[in-house]
Amino acid sequence: MKTAFVFPGQGSQSIGMMLGYANDIVVRTTFEEASEILHQDIWALVANGPESTLNLTINTQPVMLAANIAIYRAWRKAGGIIPEILAGHSLGEYAALVAAEALDFADALQLVRYRAQVMQESVPDGIGGMAAIVGLDDNTVAMLCQKVTRELPELSLTPANFNALGQVVIAGHKTAVLQGIALAKQNGAKLAVLLPVSIPSHCPLMHEAASKFSMMLQKITIKPAIIPVLHNVDYAHHAAIDDVRRVLEQQLYYPVRWTQTIQAMAAQGITHIVECGPGKVLSGLTRRIDKNLTSITLSDAANLQQAIIAAGPVEEE
Repeated sequence: MKTAFVFPGQGSQSIGMMLGYANDIVVRTTFEEASEILHQDIWALVANGPESTLNLTINTQPVMLAANIAIYRAWRKAGGIIPEILAGHSLGEYAALVAAEALDFADALQLVRYRAQVMQESVPDGIGGMAAIVGLDDNTVAMLCQKVTRELPELSLTPANFNALGQVVIAGHKTAVLQGIALAKQNGAKLAVLLPVSIPSHCPLMHEAASKFSMMLQKITIKPAIIPVLHNVDYAHHAAIDDVRRVLEQQLYYPVRWTQTIQAMAAQGITHIVECGPGKVLSGLTRRIDKNLTSITLSDAANLQQAIIAAGPVEEE
């Protein structure tokens, strides 16, 4: 049994998502720590909402980071094994870096809040959009995006997330996204739907945000990871700190290559992938990508205890 941990990103948040850990002192302490750093009671926000406030990008990003790390800390405190590889989907990559001790938790919270701010500011509301396309392969979706931009050269449309086989998200100017939805349906997509987001993530419209974010990254201490982290932009681990900064900047405007990330884990002998965070989104993607991999979720304390038993005892150093 070789285990990797993956951390979910924006989109996995929901009111009450941490209630299954309400009695876990490690989880509550982590949320208290994050609330003090952010000057905001994020446990109350997660528990009570309102949903509209939780879903604001500037709140969602640090809240999801706190939730992911709280659950990872609970796992380790309860005797859970150290994973052999880490990765995170989009925002989740920052939780992977914290778990790998490459980023300090407090620095990561400030970093993702700033990330959310510059992303929100870079594209005015109503200008950008994202859409999920299901039932078409990666190359077909990429070709449809190219066709749209040939017909509408003043607009941008590119694949943003390669989430699973036959499941791709596109992003860009909203007008181009709508045209992409229409073309996808004409070409036999099982589903092509606009996503309820205001920020077109992981596409060229984020270049301005990435430029600002790069300056912030230079101010943050990044250390060598104690566990390999596969990054979104190239599904590879980077040991050099400058390379880590580079791929974190590029992540804002490069697509998330999640399919290849999971495939790279399998190629390295990983047999079990644990989704360390609220929800079960990434576990569903894992099953679509490789049915030979075993998916485990830690969505509540009971699941965590079952997973620890399944993983076996921690080996003595």
